[in-house]
Amino acid sequence: MSQYERNLELLNKRRIVYRRDPITDIPDIENDMYMFFENGTYQCYDLFKSTAKITTYKSLKWHLLVLWYLNPGMDQDEFMDVAFEISAKTNGFVSFNMPINLLEKIVYEVSIQEIKEPPKNKLRKVIFKMFSGLTKEQKLRIVGQLIGRSNKTHPDDIYQTMIDIHDLGQKITIKRISDTLNVSSRTIHRYMCEDLKREKELLNKQL
Repeated sequence: MSQYERNLELLNKRRIVYRRDPITDIPDIENDMYMFFENGTYQCYDLFKSTAKITTYKSLKWHLLVLWYLNPGMDQDEFMDVAFEISAKTNGFVSFNMPINLLEKIVYEVSIQEIKEPPKNKLRKVIFKMFSGLTKEQKLRIVGQLIGRSNKTHPDDIYQTMIDIHDLGQKITIKRISDTLNVSSRTIHRYMCEDLKREKELLNKQL
């Protein structure tokens, strides 16, 4: 596991928004602890919730694009400062050393965009509320109960489950994923694309 802890205070002191709940999608179930969308929602952005690090240039660019979208009042100079802080390995956001010339290229490509549509996002079915008081283990059980009951497994369900297992400090295996989602291992294999397999290996290397 990386020796550097994520320093969110760098973003908080600038009042940078990096989390947003769905704005128009309506949950099928909502209580004091969570929202459940049976068919999922793409409107939830929750950067840096997991302990997993950003492991690729592509992922870093997506994170920066979301920050640019969620913070329309941020100018290019501040955006460059934020990007520099996030890309510095010692600040705990990324797992690699980022060349400054490549970072400047990515920042430029992102900042010249006039974002009319929300950035492409992963599907989320269960969104836990801030200060729910639930442990990671309790959250994982709730996710399994709700998604397993819906009988509608999506590749993004697998991805989110892998992140949750990683956050428990456990190695990600097909059996752990299937047990959590209350589906067969065959179902997991069916939806386990090459990107998910690669992400599984990267997450396990961070343990």
